[in-house]
Amino acid sequence: MAHIHIPERIPVRFLERSKTANLVFGAMAIVGAVAFFLSLQRDVTAAWASYVANWLFFASISMGAIIFAVATTIVKAKWNWSLRRISVSFAAFLPVAFLLLLPMLGLGEEYFPWIEMMADDPIVQAKAAYLNKPFLIVRTVVGVAILFSLGIYFAYLAVRPDMGLVDESQLDAGQASWRTRLMSGWAGQEQEEVRSWRRMSKLAPAMVLTYAVVMSFVIYDFAMSLDPHWFSTLFGGWFFMGAFWGGIALTAFTGLLLRRKDAEMERFVGLQQRHDIGKLAFGFTVFWTYLFFSQYIVIWYGKLPWEQTWMVARSGEAWGRYSLTVVILCFLIPFAGLIGRKAKMTPITLQLLTGVILFGLWNERYFLVAPSIVPSYESGAMLYHLLTGVGFLGLFMMSARWFLSTFPMLQIWQPVQAPEMVEVELASAERSS
Repeated sequence: MAHIHIPERIPVRFLERSKTANLVFGAMAIVGAVAFFLSLQRDVTAAWASYVANWLFFASISMGAIIFAVATTIVKAKWNWSLRRISVSFAAFLPVAFLLLLPMLGLGEEYFPWIEMMADDPIVQAKAAYLNKPFLIVRTVVGVAILFSLGIYFAYLAVRPDMGLVDESQLDAGQASWRTRLMSGWAGQEQEEVRSWRRMSKLAPAMVLTYAVVMSFVIYDFAMSLDPHWFSTLFGGWFFMGAFWGGIALTAFTGLLLRRKDAEMERFVGLQQRHDIGKLAFGFTVFWTYLFFSQYIVIWYGKLPWEQTWMVARSGEAWGRYSLTVVILCFLIPFAGLIGRKAKMTPITLQLLTGVILFGLWNERYFLVAPSIVPSYESGAMLYHLLTGVGFLGLFMMSARWFLSTFPMLQIWQPVQAPEMVEVELASAERSS
């Protein structure tokens, strides 16, 4: 970590725009929308379980990737300098994710069993102060809006100083338009870099706390409340730390994908970056399993009926094989694959294993939701779930691609070695003037 080399001159690189890619992603979104509406005709509950699970996956890994950039800002990490912009690029999906959230606010008793149970179930009635639709809508809309806004603002702070280092003559119309917007009120290159770094450093801890609270509320409402008699104090942490892990895997997977398409990225996403992000992906594989087992072991040795219902629904004949698949994808394969040094250093292997992690987390989100309200695993319902996921993936990839083709793929400006000293010097200069 002490020998990290950051080039003095970082090239300005944009992902090439592609009408073909946009057409493919648009077609994927249409396929997903059609599959969802056909699924509604087949089984309303299963259709909404699929929709919610896909939203939980794509929204959470987008936010998890941004929080990964936030966490490295807090610790002033430099090793990931060539991956920072990739992490924040997924902020482009957050406005889309917020719009996709709105239909979920209209869900009724076909998705939330506690609505029907509220009339004659004393246990559910005791939770009425929390489990009621008006409060659910308010806390979801307000919480997610605040969290997503912070994520977009963090991306803005990361991108803005780059605009002063980009030659406008080399930009297309869309890039030039965004450069003009982002440079509104420009104060000078050095001042903008220091100001962005200072604000990012102050914003980062608040973002981490907001992320943990809001993501916990979201998973409590749209997954844990589907078993109204069951609860887990680890459930929120399991979800948002899984999303953070997904953000790390997503950053690694995308960085390696871009590395294959661009010679400069191949040079800058080097052994250091691959090894370090591979270690993080491995470490959080173990941590995800630790959180999962921590919930399971308490339920197993306690043998209390109201604690067992959630695990029984996922380990019985109806969903047992699917649950085992989730464990294999989220733990066994990435643990065995990433435990050695060579796998972290080899681009194709690391990309494959981080892809397995992402696919495992996609299945895990469905595992959190569906067994509580869908009686059993069906291959037909799973096909519709997969096609609905293709639609979400199309919108997700279109958003990220737009960001990386509109703003530089590499963060051109870099925090100075001692940003606190620069702040002191600027403040002293302002007072003397």
